[in-house]
Amino acid sequence: MNAKIATDVAVSLDQGLSGATRVYFIVGDPIAQVRSPQGVTNAMRAAGRDALVAPAHVAPADLAAFFAGVTPMRNVDGVIVTVPHKFSAAGFCTSLTDEAEFLGAVNTLRRTPDGGWHGGMFDGTGQVAALADAGCEPKGKRALLIGAGGAGSAIGHALVSAGVSSLAVRDNDAARAASLVTRLAALQRGAVELAPADVAAESFDIVVNASPMGMRAEDPLPVDVSRLPSSTFVGDVVTKPPLTPFIEAARARGCKTVTGTQMFQQVCDRMVEFLLDSEA
Repeated sequence: MNAKIATDVAVSLDQGLSGATRVYFIVGDPIAQVRSPQGVTNAMRAAGRDALVAPAHVAPADLAAFFAGVTPMRNVDGVIVTVPHKFSAAGFCTSLTDEAEFLGAVNTLRRTPDGGWHGGMFDGTGQVAALADAGCEPKGKRALLIGAGGAGSAIGHALVSAGVSSLAVRDNDAARAASLVTRLAALQRGAVELAPADVAAESFDIVVNASPMGMRAEDPLPVDVSRLPSSTFVGDVVTKPPLTPFIEAARARGCKTVTGTQMFQQVCDRMVEFLLDSEA
């Protein structure tokens, strides 16, 4: 590191950072791809909060040790959760929002007055808000969801809550997909079914990739887009790269799209609002 870079780093760290700074962690495995440290820190400071979000690379086997370590830290006010911990982290919460309780998953935890954790889940509402910004009104539309993990479960719940006429779910983990379909179908808010591996994406009005496919250059596309009509709305949760091959292929078909970055902006707003809410 040369002298100029060292000086720039020191100045950056010194801006608004002190012993009074409130600390938030984002925990995942891997962690290098996340955008939350900068995005949420900036949003917190814009709201007048002396806060810093720090990444924590924690393997699943070490998640309990992570929470055992951060829970006694009195200047740690929240934890943001990413892959693969969204289901497991719910078990460390002393209370949950209604959506998080239904899903059994969280992506944001805030400190409660008694020192516990209150968990919320905002991936789904963030994705639906991003779709709305792109001009997509989910009500009455046929939706295809690829991925039934933490983010996928939340997006499926949000799409059903937003009034899609039908939702088809596909995941490499058949049991996980079946569990999500069963729970969402029980809400009786529209038809919910499993999608076959060779599902025809052109049969849907909305197609959302909520799987990690696209993070690596060698990943296949989540679905075949070669026959997608230009009227299809296509969303992706992957933020790195900013334009995934899936989004690029959909745009080549003339489709309107929602990138992972656009979704993250909406999720970030909701996470910050939740973290700054003093009431558990």
